[in-house]
Amino acid sequence: IRDEINSGDVIPKPSGAKKFLVKGWEERRGSQALIYTIPNRKIQEDSYQKNITMEEFETSYRQLEENGQFTRKWFNLNVSGCAKQGPCNFTTIGGIFERLGLAQYSGRGVYVKK
Repeated sequence: IRDEINSGDVIPKPSGAKKFLVKGWEERRGSQALIYTIPNRKIQEDSYQKNITMEEFETSYRQLEENGQFTRKWFNLNVSGCAKQGPCNFTTIGGIFERLGLAQYSGRGVYVKK
């Protein structure tokens, strides 16, 4: 992931016109993490930052590989710390998988293995 996803990359999302962008990679919660920005709905020039650790990506990737899909229900139960930070983390992981050609969005709360 670190070799393919770079600062400034747009993260594919199932809906929404505003762009979610990769800020870069930093240490967070004791691990390397993808830092990304989400647009502020009220102030266009302002954005929030979120992060997803490599362990959270790896756990989600194993689910995709072993079961052929990555769902919000599974994510909420098995990567709960990441899920509690906000629902956009699920679609960010799925969007990164899409960008890497590993998965595609197949409907509300579901990404399937390509």
